[in-house]
Amino acid sequence: MTRRIPILEIDGALLVTVQVDLDDHLAVQLEEDLGDALARSGARGIVIDISGLELVDTFLSRILAQIASMSRVLGAESVLVGMRPAVAMTLVELGMTLDGVATALDIDRGLGILRTRLERST
Repeated sequence: MTRRIPILEIDGALLVTVQVDLDDHLAVQLEEDLGDALARSGARGIVIDISGLELVDTFLSRILAQIASMSRVLGAESVLVGMRPAVAMTLVELGMTLDGVATALDIDRGLGILRTRLERST
């Protein structure tokens, strides 16, 4: 049985809450599932909650950046929420940037950023 991260649709946006450690296979599966969900739903935004992750390595940070790029190509904005300070410090130390990805402390703020960005684009 293949594990999958649930993707919920809320107010025209997709919400992903990662509550398990993402191995490489599961991270790639999430990227594919989000692409499919965006194409199917026509959602204009994605909020990815990574508050459950203890660490983010270079592979996972690349996957998150690719998800943001893919979502832009499909006409959606991305917001990453719940990043722990240790994760942020690790990304900085590795020289990784998440270009084009807005960040917020929690889901409520992330949805607020997404709403603001979407209102500006209409």
